Amino acid sequence: MALVRILVDGYSLLHNWPELAPGRPRHSAAAREALVFLLTRYQDACGTPITVVFDGSGAPPNVPKNESRQGQVEVLFSGTGQTADDLIERAAHRFQPYGEILAVTDDNAERDMVIGLGGYAASCDQFIRTVQSELSEFATDLQAYNRREHFRYRNSR
Repeated sequence: MALVRILVDGYSLLHNWPELAPGRPRHSAAAREALVFLLTRYQDACGTPITVVFDGSGAPPNVPKNESRQGQVEVLFSGTGQTADDLIERAAHRFQPYGEILAVTDDNAERDMVIGLGGYAASCDQFIRTVQSELSEFATDLQAYNRREHFRYRNSR
């Protein structure tokens, strides 16, 4: 089966990626926005839809509602009495008939649960390295494409 979705524990990943929104608290809107921006670029590069889930309990009242738009990273906040892990487990279970999912978290129990449901799991450090490598490769490919197109355009005039 093919990988159909990447499910990311947002705060777990933010705590492991201090280069995103440096100097900002890990639970801040700026840190969340930086993560979503980077995950959107990664989604564009890899072609696999991404859902990032943040723990919503105890969040300030101005935290945005869940967001899901065509072609963009889906952003979810857990409700009262739920955790990001709960939502990731539900999603992993519901995606089973459609293919495999990849859960990104540093919670070992959560990774074991997802693997038990037939999915894959990655630590935050593994995923960060994957994202950085993919985005670097994507940038190199894009530069080569732009050079070819520029050359082709100049020669067609």
